[in-house]
Amino acid sequence: TVVLASASGSLVSGKLTVRPMGDGVHLTGEIGGLTPNSTHAIHIHEKGDCSAADATSAGGHFNPAAQPHGQADHGAHHAGDMDNLVANAEGVAKVDAHASGVTLGGGAPNDVAGRAVIVHASPDDYKSQPTGNAGARLACGVIKTGR
Repeated sequence: TVVLASASGSLVSGKLTVRPMGDGVHLTGEIGGLTPNSTHAIHIHEKGDCSAADATSAGGHFNPAAQPHGQADHGAHHAGDMDNLVANAEGVAKVDAHASGVTLGGGAPNDVAGRAVIVHASPDDYKSQPTGNAGARLACGVIKTGR
């Protein structure tokens, strides 16, 4: 699970479930406190540390294969890159996101357990390096396994 707490003075929070699926992990759940009808980047970041007020303590995007930033399942991308979230008229985003090429648990170099999930202020443009021009970090939570 991932419990997302607000960062950078936002009111964004939520809870996600992470489970192995296909070639990676799948994230489902809800994130609230977003601007109604807005689009936001969501990424897995390299460190499971949300202690900084602006969540910069989570480091950069999780990228064990040293790839350029991009869109998941559309060529080269960071292991932590996922498709953008879209909030509804109430400012709630239903999360149904997939990170390919990663594992959950086991300690391999591509293991996402113990790493952070970040929701950003802006959409990912899938082009700008190294972050997709996704803006401030609105929420941060650590991927915790049931073990």
